Amino acid sequence: MKNQTEPIISRRNFLVQGGTLLGAVALLGSTTLSGCGGKEDRADVTATEALQRDHGVLQRALLVLDEMGTRLKSDRDFPLPVLTGSLDLIRRFVLEYHEKLEEEHLFPRFEQAGKHVALVKILKEQHVAGGQVMDFLKAQANPPAMRKLVHRIQAAAYLRLFTRLYRPHAAQEDTVLFPLVRTVMAPKEFAVLGKKFRDADAARFGADGFEKLVEEVAALEKELGIYDFSQFTPKI
Repeated sequence: MKNQTEPIISRRNFLVQGGTLLGAVALLGSTTLSGCGGKEDRADVTATEALQRDHGVLQRALLVLDEMGTRLKSDRDFPLPVLTGSLDLIRRFVLEYHEKLEEEHLFPRFEQAGKHVALVKILKEQHVAGGQVMDFLKAQANPPAMRKLVHRIQAAAYLRLFTRLYRPHAAQEDTVLFPLVRTVMAPKEFAVLGKKFRDADAARFGADGFEKLVEEVAALEKELGIYDFSQFTPKI
């Protein structure tokens, strides 16, 4: 993989080629994370566990957006395919899948039970806002726009808006909403919901879908040099 030219955008050199990133993503169909369980483990994943591990993928994708935003804001070289790849991952996995599960199967239960109704209202509004920010970023993430400094700065600002929205959004769900899911439905219904989520995951992303998504975000991290998370340990 490393013997291919890394695609970058700079003020003097505008070469956008997705070979390195696409080559990494192409391996997804034949790789899984070591330590991830097989079918028996996945069958034990509950509805709330599935939603929380989705948030883990989201948090790693937000870290990729952080790095891209820093490079755009400082007018540094950056690989455009990483930006488009991360936006695509977040759209199809978070906005078009994870959030739909929440809106169809989770939020209505809390509204019907009269629990955290105000919070659910905010969360739904933020889903809409997140989609709007993503639409702007998608429109900006193209070679003609990225040639102009003003568009790179605008894109960096919207990346910041997106990450600033979704970190507290996910935290509220993880600490307030998800722990109470069992209180707004019967035990049998909760078990059925877990199976629905597993079936939806397999139908949309195929066998080992979650593991492949983790590998996909890992490929993006590797392209930016942020995959080794030991680098974030502070040296005191």
